[in-house]
Amino acid sequence: MSRTVTAGIDDSPESRTAAEWAAREALLRDLPLKIVYVQEPTPRMAARTPLFDVDSYRRWAERMAEEAATGIRAKHPGLQVTTAQLTGTVADVLCEAAGDAELLVLGSRGLGRLGGFLVGSVSLAVVARAERPVVLVRAGEGARPAGAPSEASGEESSLPVVLGLDIEEPADALLEFAFDAAARREVPLRAVHAWPEPPTSFYRFYGDAELYDDLQRGQAVLLGKVLRPWRQKFPDVEVIEASRCGSAAQVLVNHSHDASLVAVGRRIRSRAFGFHLGHVLHSALHHIAAPVAVVPHT
Repeated sequence: MSRTVTAGIDDSPESRTAAEWAAREALLRDLPLKIVYVQEPTPRMAARTPLFDVDSYRRWAERMAEEAATGIRAKHPGLQVTTAQLTGTVADVLCEAAGDAELLVLGSRGLGRLGGFLVGSVSLAVVARAERPVVLVRAGEGARPAGAPSEASGEESSLPVVLGLDIEEPADALLEFAFDAAARREVPLRAVHAWPEPPTSFYRFYGDAELYDDLQRGQAVLLGKVLRPWRQKFPDVEVIEASRCGSAAQVLVNHSHDASLVAVGRRIRSRAFGFHLGHVLHSALHHIAAPVAVVPHT
């Protein structure tokens, strides 16, 4: 089965933006786009309600998916677009759809600059369980991937792809995804790594500055060592190394304000209950305005 870029949609503005982002991503990857709408099983009590028309609801869902596909075909006539209406628990069905996709794209609602972003339970469940990359896209122009023409100006963006990296446990799947994304967009890759403040700095001991400088140089060397083979594999990608002292979550958020796409990893856990996203991924999903790609890895 050939891979697709799959967009899960509903009737929200965020999902429409996500579908458009997915269309441009499919063009970048030279893959077809699949638009999926998941219909929950009809609740027993709702089915008994005279005003609830199952057939009308099904036709509405089919029409919504096809209208989204029609709009995308009109904007991108060279893109192959298919639709699918599936039935089941939304998170379960989307996780299954992700397994057949190169990546799955979902929408995520914004609450404003101070409130951050609202990531619904379905999106969190899919991100936590899917074994393929999942991208969460916000509504608005900020969701436009770099390298894609702006509808407002017609100009091409050169905003970087940002990679949140743990150099103690670097994941090849995450590094491959981030370098490949930057190469396809022909934009720089900003590799962000955070390291903790020296324990003595709280007390401001003599020699703290020298210790800090030594740690900074050492961490920069380690970051460069992790990135070296990927620089060689993707020689055309300009790499910006950002090794900073501080909270990993805050450092990543601070370095992602101008990103076109942010790539973060999620370890696949066996026999795990709950979401287990981790504080860095949690902060990225709730506080970064750019599309966030969550890449699972072992």
